[in-house]
Amino acid sequence: MIVGVIPARLGSIRFPRKILVPLAGKPLIAHVVEQTMKSEKLDKVILAIDSEETKEALAEFDFEMVMTSPDHSSGTDRVGEVIQGIEDAEIVINIQGDGPLLDPKVIDGMVDTFNDSKVMMSTVVTRKLTVSDLLNPNVVKAILDEELNAIEFKRNIFDLEIGGVYRHIGMYGFRRNALFQFTLLKPSEREIERSLEQMRALDNGLSIRALIANCDHWAVDTKEDLEKVAKMMDDTESETIEQDA
Repeated sequence: MIVGVIPARLGSIRFPRKILVPLAGKPLIAHVVEQTMKSEKLDKVILAIDSEETKEALAEFDFEMVMTSPDHSSGTDRVGEVIQGIEDAEIVINIQGDGPLLDPKVIDGMVDTFNDSKVMMSTVVTRKLTVSDLLNPNVVKAILDEELNAIEFKRNIFDLEIGGVYRHIGMYGFRRNALFQFTLLKPSEREIERSLEQMRALDNGLSIRALIANCDHWAVDTKEDLEKVAKMMDDTESETIEQDA
């Protein structure tokens, strides 16, 4: 079974309670779940929540939700708790809860990375990286080797590194055993220093295969990001109405 899990922590540090902030008439996290459910290669989609408030706010939606501990140090740890209860989950896709414009085809591409039997863990990067992104520490940058394995993730980079840098999209895929291997590891020094959970994998010798996707990624990390995404959704809806007229 291939399972998509969306960890949804209510107490986000940079933008508290952002998963429930209204966006185009529904909570932000609802858009993420609905986009994820459009994936053609996921057998099940689960929203991993950590509060009764989130559960109540989403009661009108037909989402499968699992209550998890509020004490996890990363989203992947939360995903691991969910998967412990699903014995036939063989491949797990950890989908960030802050991307309401998520392209479900990217999820399908991540699933396909596991067609290579050597891949234990994978992630997504994109070539669409602007000058503004390069200067923005909220935009995580990835550096790959020639076999498309990630060798570094940074928030800030030096000029000499720009040529081989991609924008990281915070989505991860795991084979079942690799997921539990990851969650049993303690957070590494670089993970804590950079607030990047993927450093735990690299610092412990767990390789990460990268899928290079030709897509934009609009994560909501700040209120300014929310305003930009809301405008994009309004513009898209207006275009659709004009086309149907």
